[in-house]
Amino acid sequence: MGMKKDANPLGLNGILVVDKPAGFTSFDVVAKLRGMFKTRKIGHGGTLDPMATGVLPVFVGPAVKAVDLAPNQDKAYDAVMRLGVRTDTGDITGAVLETAAVAVAEGDIRAVLPRFLGPQQQLPPLYSAVKVAGQPLYKYARQGQQVQRKPRPVVVHNITLLGPQCENEWCLQVVCGKGTYIRTLLEDIGAAVGAPATLAGLRRTQAGVFGIEQAHSLSEIQAAADEGRLEALLCPVEQLFAALPAVQVEEKALARLQNGAPVYRVAGCLGRCRIRCGVRFIGLGQLDEEGTLKSEKLFLPPAGTREEGDAG
Repeated sequence: MGMKKDANPLGLNGILVVDKPAGFTSFDVVAKLRGMFKTRKIGHGGTLDPMATGVLPVFVGPAVKAVDLAPNQDKAYDAVMRLGVRTDTGDITGAVLETAAVAVAEGDIRAVLPRFLGPQQQLPPLYSAVKVAGQPLYKYARQGQQVQRKPRPVVVHNITLLGPQCENEWCLQVVCGKGTYIRTLLEDIGAAVGAPATLAGLRRTQAGVFGIEQAHSLSEIQAAADEGRLEALLCPVEQLFAALPAVQVEEKALARLQNGAPVYRVAGCLGRCRIRCGVRFIGLGQLDEEGTLKSEKLFLPPAGTREEGDAG
């Protein structure tokens, strides 16, 4: 609407940690933020279901190029498992497929949790965004179509049973790798104790390096937008890559890197690294044993332009 497709008039660049409210899709959040930040250059990392709340990292401006590059993509959740009910979606928003009387004690649940730790194959839920033949599974499910789902490798690092919430509802804390479906995990835990199960509540408390203590509500973000202080809410892109070693380059090397050319005789740790020029974070690169540095992804405008690079 009078705004250039890739315009970023506020010139903002960074990561906003949003505390997603229940009832919003991750895209709903992005749509609201595009209005507040006056740019379409916004993307999110790690989709949350509408019923879920908590940490949703949102990438603004040139930072959108970092969405899939973070080395640490582990997640932590507080989840509520309701025993005695199974639904078509795997959570309480779905249609009930089965109910059953439950006689499960805390010790029964604790006894089965260790078998769900470590690398494993998980069958994605029917109502999920996993694509088969180019179409997300939830579209097939809504049309009542049966489709072959393939198990996917996931990893669960830790499951802690926090205790009962109310009758037949149990709170669990789960730390897992990217792509793990908590709905499916809880259904599988229920099956292991001999009861149908569904997800009754979900809050993400950690997404990679970002924790719930850094998250801002939509009302806080709106207030910051109204007061012209959105920049203060943004985390630097470099925070995503804090675990990688840093290498320093001189100012004259930047043009070479921006034009896709390598830089020679660079000192530093071999392999993937953060590229810095003085105190500025430039991007990611690979350093080989001969001291040759090649850029992987830069968070600067292309050489010779003043415009931000496209959000590829």
